[in-house]
Amino acid sequence: MTRIGMGLVGAGFVGPHHVDAVRRLGFVDIVAVAGSTEESGRRKAEALGARRGYGSYQALIDDPDVHVVHNATPNYLHYEVTSAALARGKHVVSDKPLAMTAEQSKRLVDQARRAGVVTAVTFNYRGNPLVQQARLAVARGDIGTPHFVHGYYLQDWLLKDTDYSWRLDPEKGGASSALGDIGSHWCDLAQHVTGRTITHVLGDITTVVPQRKKPRGSREAFAAGGAEAVDLVDIIVEDLASVLVRFDNGAKGSFSAGQVCGGHKNDLVLEVCGSDASIRWRQEHQNELWVGHRDRANEVLQKDPSLIDGDVRGYAHLPGGHQEAWADAFCNLMRDIYGCIAAGKPYRPLPAAVASFEDGYRANRIVEAILDSARKGGVWTAVGD
Repeated sequence: MTRIGMGLVGAGFVGPHHVDAVRRLGFVDIVAVAGSTEESGRRKAEALGARRGYGSYQALIDDPDVHVVHNATPNYLHYEVTSAALARGKHVVSDKPLAMTAEQSKRLVDQARRAGVVTAVTFNYRGNPLVQQARLAVARGDIGTPHFVHGYYLQDWLLKDTDYSWRLDPEKGGASSALGDIGSHWCDLAQHVTGRTITHVLGDITTVVPQRKKPRGSREAFAAGGAEAVDLVDIIVEDLASVLVRFDNGAKGSFSAGQVCGGHKNDLVLEVCGSDASIRWRQEHQNELWVGHRDRANEVLQKDPSLIDGDVRGYAHLPGGHQEAWADAFCNLMRDIYGCIAAGKPYRPLPAAVASFEDGYRANRIVEAILDSARKGGVWTAVGD
């Protein structure tokens, strides 16, 4: 297979996972990493085993050996890095959000279409084999007609006032924290599994911790506060939200997104209730899929290639009882994305498990509609096209 060169912009928390995932594919070369300075670029390249380190994202994009640009920067850089990569005709794999605003995301969708390259957004929970099994079961009619979709995405890493992240700064993270960071994952997963689109939302948002101690120096993502010097800062973005949703088939739903919920580390739950049965997946127990019945015993399907459908078996790589997890789901997405790139022009459509730039744009629209709903006092608000 033809070798493909990958370049990473942003080597913080999630960036190294991009490198690990593509390295597992076997036909991708880790060409370059871009840092904020030449020194940081070289240091990060050495740590991740890349050939070259650059002091700017433009230098990486200009490297002819880089065919695919992975954008793992903080949110406020997503638009400019992705736009620059598309302008040079590079394939792009972007972390969510696709951009800070829906308006920016729409421009990237249009630019990507003109560029004619492969583009994707890493809504990575789609890559879990049992998520794909749930999607297939719903599409096949195993649970009947979906009429209620509910769940939550809860974390506790911002529970204390000593907890701080750039995600809480609207200039860097955007107008939303909990909804944009994790609520967007729930909405994407709900739409992906059901095959339906969220059309209207009603939001109630809260800032539980209105003032935080911001460290004057740098701090690793998700790290707890220490004894470093701090500044007191007012927080204006939400850390907790509850949302009612409506889908285009008439189904109703509800979810909560919170980063101040003690004991919940990365607790994403999605349940779809249909006219015949219900189906539920929980990220912290991601190798199990619950199916609920009225007239017979409920079931728990274990992640096992011999037990799941052939159409989704390719997303499970270990025998039953061998647990697969977050990083494996992430690698599944990269396998799908790079499979499209490796096949060459004309590039075939992305597999359903991979979120497109259009999906990323839709996620922006949903979050903005929820914020708009909350600002208006909690009224039903159309997501729009």
